[in-house]
Amino acid sequence: MLTIGKLAREVNIGVETVRYYQRKGLIKVPNNTEGFRKYSEDDLRRLKFIKEAQKAGFTLNEIKELLALDTSHDHERAQQLASARIKELDEKIEEMQQARDRLKTLFHQCESGGAHKPCVILKAFEV
Repeated sequence: MLTIGKLAREVNIGVETVRYYQRKGLIKVPNNTEGFRKYSEDDLRRLKFIKEAQKAGFTLNEIKELLALDTSHDHERAQQLASARIKELDEKIEEMQQARDRLKTLFHQCESGGAHKPCVILKAFEV
């Protein structure tokens, strides 16, 4: 059994993050035992699940649904959520690649522009 502080340290998050997840319904608030709330290995597993799902880009609402699916073994719905997340990540990657390419172009224009001309990078961001 773990205290909230130990639980948070195990997953490298803050105590307030654990409480936030409780308010969002992602983990349960345990009963008060001997003046302390004690968290189980299942709570630790859930927090690790949440962190890994966040790394994959899932929102907390989607993670809540995934946690429910974890107990029901609904593979089809999990695949639907993963497929939607992959599509969104692909779109974000494309957007970021375009931003990188644009910035690279500006960078090279700035290098060749000379010190006495206006900065091409700064000019590009003017409205």
